[in-house]
Amino acid sequence: MTVPRVYQTEAIIIKRTKLGEADRILTLYTPDLGKLKAVAKGTRRPKSKLGGHVELLTHSLLMLARGRNLDIITQAQTINSFSPLKDDLERISCGLYVSELVDSFTAERIENRRLFNLLLETLHQLSQAKNGELALRYFELHLLDHLGYRPQLQRCASCGSPLQPVTNLFSSGQGGVLCHECGYQEPIARSLSLNALKVLRLWQNCDYATANRVNTNSELSLELEQVMREYIRYLLERQVKSTDWLDKLKKETHQK
Repeated sequence: MTVPRVYQTEAIIIKRTKLGEADRILTLYTPDLGKLKAVAKGTRRPKSKLGGHVELLTHSLLMLARGRNLDIITQAQTINSFSPLKDDLERISCGLYVSELVDSFTAERIENRRLFNLLLETLHQLSQAKNGELALRYFELHLLDHLGYRPQLQRCASCGSPLQPVTNLFSSGQGGVLCHECGYQEPIARSLSLNALKVLRLWQNCDYATANRVNTNSELSLELEQVMREYIRYLLERQVKSTDWLDKLKKETHQK
């Protein structure tokens, strides 16, 4: 896609790093251009006109000028600052996790409007949801779907046979659930309860409103988290950094 010298785009700010004494490099996720990096000049100064419009996890309308190495943000207007999300430590931590996943899984300048819409809807959900864990699991499943890593949950990912309504096994290497016969030939496959499989199947094929009606106890929530986290770690070949902070927060909450 050819980009003119000056152009306008919606964007969600998913990462920022310091540049020099007063500037920042922002990583943006946009509906038409995918992920891109741009310079926001002077945004670390207290009186910056851009500063408040390009905070992390903000949905903004930006005007950019093409630069030699990085494009430069010349104007910005906030569409949604997601204030409820930023006023709560647990919610903003979940938001930073989803933004890290988007950054980790995507290359620059590859359009994926479905992923942009998913990220935007997830920030809305995290701003109002009582259950951030549910929003994260839903986001993970649909992120993987939009990027070509949709886990196979209907049939055995190895032999293709229908899965029986029993405890099966999930294999990150095979990209989905395995039947008993195939599962026990995979040394690193982990057991997946029937309830977990049912929830994953539902969430994989429904909207957020339907997903929010599912009640999961702490044991099932932990199982779902572990399955998705292992699969994501396998795909990225590393641990997502923000999971450590999420785990710390969860531990502190349970100790109160």
